[in-house]
Amino acid sequence: MEKISLSKRRVFFYVQHLLGIGHLARASRIAKALLARGFDVTMVTGGLPVPGFPQEGVRTVVLPPVTAGDKGFSGLADAEGNPVTAAFQEHRKGRLLEALRVSEPEVVIIEAFPFGRRQMRFELLPLLDAIESMERRPLVATSLRDILQERVKPGRAEETVALVKKHFDLVLVHGDPAFARLEETFPLAGEIADRVAYTGLVAPPPPDDPAERFDVLVSAGGGAVGKELIGAALGAARTLPQDLRWCLVTGPNLPQADFDELAAAAPDGVGLFRFRRDFASLLAGARLSVSQAGYNTVCDILRAGCSSLLIPFTAGGETEQSTRAMRLERLGLAAVLPEEGITPEALARQVETLLARSKPDIPPLDLDGADGTAVILEEHLKRMDGVRPSRSA
Repeated sequence: MEKISLSKRRVFFYVQHLLGIGHLARASRIAKALLARGFDVTMVTGGLPVPGFPQEGVRTVVLPPVTAGDKGFSGLADAEGNPVTAAFQEHRKGRLLEALRVSEPEVVIIEAFPFGRRQMRFELLPLLDAIESMERRPLVATSLRDILQERVKPGRAEETVALVKKHFDLVLVHGDPAFARLEETFPLAGEIADRVAYTGLVAPPPPDDPAERFDVLVSAGGGAVGKELIGAALGAARTLPQDLRWCLVTGPNLPQADFDELAAAAPDGVGLFRFRRDFASLLAGARLSVSQAGYNTVCDILRAGCSSLLIPFTAGGETEQSTRAMRLERLGLAAVLPEEGITPEALARQVETLLARSKPDIPPLDLDGADGTAVILEEHLKRMDGVRPSRSA
């Protein structure tokens, strides 16, 4: 493992993406902001590798990857799709605890847990216990999106509160309270209000001018569950005027056989891509975005000021994307098409209607949550330094 700098504030950042790549993308934006403010960042990733993530300059520890066993997140599978075993879990836990020991962090950030990622308790609870036993205990924060999954079993919220009170100093909510507050999707937020800090939405910086311009930009996030959306978009493109330019971004996780099938069916005027590094600038130049309603995609849309049609992901009883999409629709910032309503005909009607509208007026939401996170951590570390011996003591 690369040598850790002892002259910088050291951050140990755990991120586990299971289905899409949104968690990894948001964490990477935060890591970049931490680097810019002089932190030394070690990011521990536990999902399938994604080209371009984390950001350059971030020290990485790659655990044996796990993925969601199904769309409902009901189990874990390894990179080959096999259910994970107790031995596999024990090996991952050992790798994670060793990485913590080597990093000697002053800050530990755990993405989602204990509000989510309960499947990872086998390694995260031992990690938290190890942190508590450290001679110089680091600041411990959970990194949380602004809208949570609301379908939870009885007792889960109480368990989450107990874990926060026992192990966490900060609950970093990556949102603007003018758009969504934690208590709206986590009713017990008042019990941990003293630890909650709103960072702002973790949006990208203002994009560059687009190298290409499209009328309709369709994106399927990570791509693991995007085949239906891309297929419906291809069908809609065939029925709408031929002079419309379409860009379809499937996501890196779409199976190759599905990508090949879609590519063979793409008509003239439709560009099909797995991934576009210039996605944010393409949004700024597009007349309409068609996408799911994941956190990062919506942040990209808000930054670009683009008209949008949102198709929330709802498999497995997921509520988070629907909640976000409906809030945006009420603000006049998006139209919403239910996931079960994805047909070429329905999509074509929505696209035709929305292309006839002018771009929305984006309200002044805080979109600088990556830098906001770094500032909050700096402030808390300064306060901690005031009540404990200095690093040179």
